[in-house]
Amino acid sequence: MNTVVYKPSKENIKICADLIRGGSTVAFPTETVYGLGANALDPTAVRKIYEAKGRPSDNPLIVHLADIKQLNEVAAEIPPLAYELMSAFTPGPLTLVFKKAPCIPDCVTGGLDTVAVRFPSHTVAAMLLRECGVPVCAPSANLSTRPSPTTAEHVLKDMNGRIPAILDGGQCDVGLESTIVDVSGGKPRLLRKGGIPAEALFPFTGPLETVESSEKALCPGMKYKHYSPEAEVYFSAFYDGMYETIAAEYDKLTASGKKVVIICLDINAPRYGTRNVYGAGRNFEDYAHNVFAYLRRADDEKYDAVIAEGVDSAGIGSALINRLIKSSGGKII
Repeated sequence: MNTVVYKPSKENIKICADLIRGGSTVAFPTETVYGLGANALDPTAVRKIYEAKGRPSDNPLIVHLADIKQLNEVAAEIPPLAYELMSAFTPGPLTLVFKKAPCIPDCVTGGLDTVAVRFPSHTVAAMLLRECGVPVCAPSANLSTRPSPTTAEHVLKDMNGRIPAILDGGQCDVGLESTIVDVSGGKPRLLRKGGIPAEALFPFTGPLETVESSEKALCPGMKYKHYSPEAEVYFSAFYDGMYETIAAEYDKLTASGKKVVIICLDINAPRYGTRNVYGAGRNFEDYAHNVFAYLRRADDEKYDAVIAEGVDSAGIGSALINRLIKSSGGKII
């Protein structure tokens, strides 16, 4: 298969929409990460996503919609809280979980009786979804377990020859996946931390129960290994002495013959002297925006190990910590 990269002209968006309507898969940009889309009402097309990614079939997908008017097509019940959250946070990096409508195939939901839905704010994604005219399910457009892609180049590296098309909309703005809230039961639950901090939801939801793990995957990113480069990842807890701890771990790893790089805030780079560093930006939002790109860069530059600075758990820091712990496989220093 020849994977074609399209720039987002009106003509090319129509080509990509025709591919999706015709039962093929297309990678496209959102404000969070690039997604690999297929017609959510076509089970054969949906299975092509799992095949291209090497993704376990019980790992549910998120359905992307262009307009809230489409929601009744995919959700069987829409509680009042959902309308409040959608009014405040969509389009944007918020995914809501509803009881699913009968038209949604089990392969979209991983066998669950619920469906995850979001409305991306990225202009190119919105144009594509409107042109498609059908619900589009889309996980991140990477090989399963790899860091999520935030550029078309990342997608091509993983998916070249596996999918027919990539719609190149530039670098994603947020860089972390959407926040997922389950509104399908009596009490809302936070299933995944993401681009919208949980604290921003509290005025609508009150304190949220957080589901950290489940025997059955209730949403993407919950059950299986995720976000991991080929390099080993080590994650530091966030405390005053972490700089010395990171430096000591770096020296221990290099003494054992490994090539190591540290991901840190720009302002902290001088603390590590002549050690290899990637400056991830001025603040935790920049760090979140850049982290997947740097995990991929570490592989491109043949590093054996990455040490990621810890961050404060407030705001987007909580989602960033979640991704780095999963990426490290729990290797916390």
